[in-house]
Amino acid sequence: MIFNTPIFFWFFAIFILFYGFVFLKQKPKVYLILVGSLVFYGAWNYSFIPLLVGSGVADYFIAQAIYKASTLQRKKQWVTLSVVLNLGLLAVFKYADFALNSVSELLSSLGYNASIETLGWVLPVGISFYTFQSLSYTIDVYRGDMKPRKGLVEFVAALSFFPQLVAGPILRASHILPQMHAIALPKYTAVKHGFLLITVGLIKKTGADILAIPAQHAFEAKGPISTLELWTGVLAFAGQIYGDFSGYTDIAIGIALILGFSIPLNFRVPYFALSPVDFWRRWHISLSTWLRDYLYISLGGNRNNNRTRNVFLTMLLGGLWHGAAWTFVAWGAFHGAIITVTHYLAGLKIFARFNQSNALLVTFIKWAITFYLVLIGWVFFAANDLTSAIDIITNLHVFNSTIAAGNNAMIIFVMTSIWVLLVHIMDFYVIKGADKLENKPWLFWLLMMLGQGVCLFIGEPSNEFIYFQF
Repeated sequence: MIFNTPIFFWFFAIFILFYGFVFLKQKPKVYLILVGSLVFYGAWNYSFIPLLVGSGVADYFIAQAIYKASTLQRKKQWVTLSVVLNLGLLAVFKYADFALNSVSELLSSLGYNASIETLGWVLPVGISFYTFQSLSYTIDVYRGDMKPRKGLVEFVAALSFFPQLVAGPILRASHILPQMHAIALPKYTAVKHGFLLITVGLIKKTGADILAIPAQHAFEAKGPISTLELWTGVLAFAGQIYGDFSGYTDIAIGIALILGFSIPLNFRVPYFALSPVDFWRRWHISLSTWLRDYLYISLGGNRNNNRTRNVFLTMLLGGLWHGAAWTFVAWGAFHGAIITVTHYLAGLKIFARFNQSNALLVTFIKWAITFYLVLIGWVFFAANDLTSAIDIITNLHVFNSTIAAGNNAMIIFVMTSIWVLLVHIMDFYVIKGADKLENKPWLFWLLMMLGQGVCLFIGEPSNEFIYFQF
């Protein structure tokens, strides 16, 4: 079920009717959330509901066993079981065919006529999100950061909470479980902010679907295209993936607010970042902090002069988390490399003054370099294969190309640039000054109706969100 479709509108209307006027006590609300979440998920493919529920049930009892274990060795055995079960699900459903195809291609390159049959299994939507969310719970209990919660239904309801189930943000058990245990009555101010986020998310998604046109022109071109159109396509993809993904999380956070739940911010104007490190503090925050807390720190973090290795491995696996393809591995490796270089340069005295300066020109230079590197990284993310990615990156820097740009190429480039900027300005306003608009009810609700009406009029409800595939 997709947020920007009529079927979700009717689903949510019926759900909120029961949620707000029929099931008024705590336990019935939890059961309603669980049933509604499973209906929401099952509308995509009901056959994977047992996988989702089974994952939650297993980790619920494993967490109890970890807490009750009398020895550290026993605790390690239980948490290892959780890691194996969760990552095993990802390995089988997401990476098995990728691994088999890679082995087959390697053997073929060595001269062996290898034909390895793949599994061909359907990837369960949202599996990368709910497995990480469930896994973090057992790890937190093992580390002693939280005690296991009692209430199996509450835990599975929290794990399958439909607003963020299929594309995040990745919620920590310590954040969502207390809210599920004592569901708060939605406040009017929170409901208004929720509607604002839903409207902003729909606007972002609508714009992202439009930006998909020049992005596809660049990444799926049948023949050579001009350097200008290529840069437009890369910039359009940057705007598309940001608008699409942050739009989804805005809607998810907005729906949660209407239901009385608080979900943390997942994006903080990432294309205004002033370094690759700063970018990952602003982009997909729930994933970057998850990787930091459960992978980077587990590898040793900054200890024993292993920061470079640990950063690189973390980003490499972060890239692989996004998809089973060498292009995602390359994207993760690229970000690992530029973060490593950033740390190295920050440690040199010659760059210390530059790094600490807040002068306008210096700030602009840091932003321009960072945004350029992020755009180059998106080429690996969006390209069909590594060869195509290298060709596109090469052609981006061929400024004496003899290939003529289309008639409206410059106009499309300028409009794409303006839209990416406007989306970030809109985000900045929502984060910093939304209360000014929300305190003017007549203007607020008028803008909400206009915004959602425009999105419904020019949007494409059939277009899925990009991160559904991850």
